[in-house]
Amino acid sequence: MWNYTDKVIDHYTNPRNVGSIEDADAIGEAGSLSCGDMLKLYLKVDKNGIITDAKFQTFGCGSAVASSSILTEMVIGKHIDEARKITNKQIVDALGGLPPEKMHCSVMGHEALEAAIANYYNEELTINTNEDIICHCFDISKSFLENEIKTNNLKTIEDVTNYTKAGGACGRCKGKIQNILDEINNAAPKEEKLTKTQMIIKINNVIEKYISNELRKDGGDIELIDVDDNKIKVKLTGRCQACNRSQLTLTHFVEATLKEHIDENIEIIQV
Repeated sequence: MWNYTDKVIDHYTNPRNVGSIEDADAIGEAGSLSCGDMLKLYLKVDKNGIITDAKFQTFGCGSAVASSSILTEMVIGKHIDEARKITNKQIVDALGGLPPEKMHCSVMGHEALEAAIANYYNEELTINTNEDIICHCFDISKSFLENEIKTNNLKTIEDVTNYTKAGGACGRCKGKIQNILDEINNAAPKEEKLTKTQMIIKINNVIEKYISNELRKDGGDIELIDVDDNKIKVKLTGRCQACNRSQLTLTHFVEATLKEHIDENIEIIQV
């Protein structure tokens, strides 16, 4: 069972701007009935390039309806060049989030918007060649997958399937998807490991900025004793030292804060 935000439920049960525009200045389509989701987006644009109306017709799940509905609200009143900058992540954020398995609905909305704007400017969208297709079940190209992986920082095949549907049917393309992931992720520059001195400075900065002030409110504090790779040795002082909840403070506050701001592999050791 997926958890949906109130915004998603609202736009699904009470969708805005459903329908078509007979004299539309731009029309864009995305998805296909064979995939289970399809969206047709209509835009009305005035002489100054402002989108004055937007309507949609969609066949799909509640997330597809909600994504399409809120997209029309997002574009109305914007210049068409400004609307072109809208990303699928912004669609998701406007809905307050979508379940990972439904992220492809926001991507479909973004694709339909791109197609409509290309239609307005009489631009030709790149047509997939058979050699470029990775997922034949959903007719998804390598270039499209590469763009979605980079844009949304996708790391696993499951991430790719959630965002694009690729690999979600017969699964025969999963090896190719993994190869694309490896090519992109291995090409990303790797961060150099901090020296011990750099690590100490960085930890002390985080302690002073995010940790000590909170502990001092209760009459306590913390000292950094030593750093051994990802093992951080600290000492609680003041009231924190004798508190029977000191271990919880170290694990759920100190360690969690350092993991968030420095490295998720950090381990706190009390001395």
